[in-house]
Amino acid sequence: MQEQSGAAARTRRTFAALAYPNYRLWFFGQMTSLFGTWMQSTAQGYLVFELTHSEVYLGYVGFASGIATWMFTLYGGVIADRIPRRRLLVITQSFSMLLAFTLSLLVFLRVVAPWHIILLAFGLGVVNAFDAPARQSFVLEMVDRPVLTNAIALNSTMFNTATAIGPAIGGLTYAAFGPGWCFALNGASFIAVIGALLAMRLQPAQASTSRGSAFADIREGIHAVRVDKRIFAIICLLGCLSLFANAFSVLLPAWAVQVLGGDALTNGVLTSARGIGALLAALSIASLSHRLRKGRVMTIASVVFPFTLVLFSVTRTLPLSLLALFGVGAANILVVNLANALVQGLVPDAVRGRVMGIYMLSFFGFMPIGAILAGSIATAIGVPRTIAIGAVCFLVCSLVVILLVPSLRRRA
Repeated sequence: MQEQSGAAARTRRTFAALAYPNYRLWFFGQMTSLFGTWMQSTAQGYLVFELTHSEVYLGYVGFASGIATWMFTLYGGVIADRIPRRRLLVITQSFSMLLAFTLSLLVFLRVVAPWHIILLAFGLGVVNAFDAPARQSFVLEMVDRPVLTNAIALNSTMFNTATAIGPAIGGLTYAAFGPGWCFALNGASFIAVIGALLAMRLQPAQASTSRGSAFADIREGIHAVRVDKRIFAIICLLGCLSLFANAFSVLLPAWAVQVLGGDALTNGVLTSARGIGALLAALSIASLSHRLRKGRVMTIASVVFPFTLVLFSVTRTLPLSLLALFGVGAANILVVNLANALVQGLVPDAVRGRVMGIYMLSFFGFMPIGAILAGSIATAIGVPRTIAIGAVCFLVCSLVVILLVPSLRRRA
């Protein structure tokens, strides 16, 4: 009986944020949408490679999506602090749905071309530039601050549950019915998260106190980052991760075909292996969030992650690649998840949207540069060496942060 009560207590701690009705709506609605998102992401990457047989074009798509981040995310953070975040999220999710259906239609009509995919990727990047700061700062409107880390970890759990299953479903759907159905199912999946947002019963949104220009608001957010060297260090670390280390995900379709001699299903299984590792790591964070030393674990994971990438870069068989990607996913989510929790715990509420805009700019903004860089380098020296070089570069960045900001390791 005592063992059962202990197990029940651990389960309650692991899923503490789900005790909040609004967060439950968000969790299950967003998870449904994320299954579709990963189906589309997996199918889109393979479709581009199938149309072009070029690693560079994989980089172009990543660049098109991410360049919009540079252009609009800081302004998206301002908007997230000025208007109700639920309203903003309903708008962004609706536009994401429209873009997915558009790509599906182009495929069904058999007129899809690489430039269509690049243009739609840019459109989705614009939408995400407004969606991401609102989504990140919306968490505290659904739960109380003591369970914030748990809620962020559960966000990663739903994301990585979808990462573990969605790509494999996408690969099977692609192989059986073609990419058009992957994109159509993604479009339909947005209905779940839009419905969840509309069904929430939230406290009335506080009116924005800002009366200045958007540029002045952005400067205020930048000042909040500059004055706290821990926030600044975390944001720099994430920028390096996106620039050097996360480019491996862009190259997975090429890895599936060139290194493993596989197909769309192989690509989906590789992405799923990464997602399973990330899912288990996220569940561990959720379960231990009440006593986890976030700063110490994040800095350790920032050193472990590049080592797992190097191990992946030397694998040449599917089982070993899957095992290595399991470790890559686990270490990666420890860095990203705990970085998010640390920043949200340090940032003042008044500038939360703007700081999270800067956070997302660093995280997503360097992805397009990393993607185009990785695609170009992979064309010259091959995919395995490109991944290994990126891992070493990120390791150097991690060690610099650990040495220059020792106070980060002591952050609870």
